[in-house]
Amino acid sequence: MHVNQLLSMPENKATSETSWLYNNLSIPKDWSQGRTSYGGISAGMVFSAIQEHADDAQCLRAYTTNFIGPIALETPFDIVVESLRVGKNVAQFLGKIVQDGKTCVICQAVFGTPRASNVTVANKDSHDMTPPKKGNFIPQIPKVTPKFLRHFDLSVEGGGMPFTRKKTSHYHGWMRYKEAPESVQMAHLITIIDAWPPTLLQMLKWPAPASTISWHIDFLHPMPDIAGDAWLAYQADTRQANDGYGHTEATIWSQTHQAIAISRQTVAIFD
Repeated sequence: MHVNQLLSMPENKATSETSWLYNNLSIPKDWSQGRTSYGGISAGMVFSAIQEHADDAQCLRAYTTNFIGPIALETPFDIVVESLRVGKNVAQFLGKIVQDGKTCVICQAVFGTPRASNVTVANKDSHDMTPPKKGNFIPQIPKVTPKFLRHFDLSVEGGGMPFTRKKTSHYHGWMRYKEAPESVQMAHLITIIDAWPPTLLQMLKWPAPASTISWHIDFLHPMPDIAGDAWLAYQADTRQANDGYGHTEATIWSQTHQAIAISRQTVAIFD
């Protein structure tokens, strides 16, 4: 199923002045990641529901996702959206996926109105990578590579393939949609940022499960214009790993080399 179909929300049912329900949603098996759905698509779907209730004048500034439990594929679930507070400059919303009475995913979105300010500190993150002509793609290996990766092109420029016992713990490269949307909107951007494997998997010799526990994205600018087939640069580094948990931080750049987001994750490794 194309990403646009999953990110298009049906008509909601208002349960109060500050709460809305989207029911009878599901995620098909081609977006699977192990025993659950790909985290990026569930986070993107929740954002699509939240965005319908945000003021267009306010830009997404931060988005936090906690993956609490697995989402059964091709099984109905609900998305519940709650307005936590809407102020003059900042608005906060909570969204969650509920399946069979259990909360599977919780997302909090923070929107902020651009304001005149005398405080300006330019982001100096940069990269010297060149967009690929023929990508060094992560191979599709049955029962090893998650099915959802068929929806993306990931070109690895630095770091190793998963389960190759590398000493490196970073990923530098490029990403784009294999079947391009007309343009990359915020929900598309959230969905694709999570597509890369955990940085620590390349250090393992054999396949082993890994699970993102929490994921936070800071958006540095209002959503830029990004063509649907554009390559986005991605560089993720492991800040620390111990006791079966890894902490990573990534920067994402647009096709014009503008740093647009910083992504941080806490990942559990079951090796």
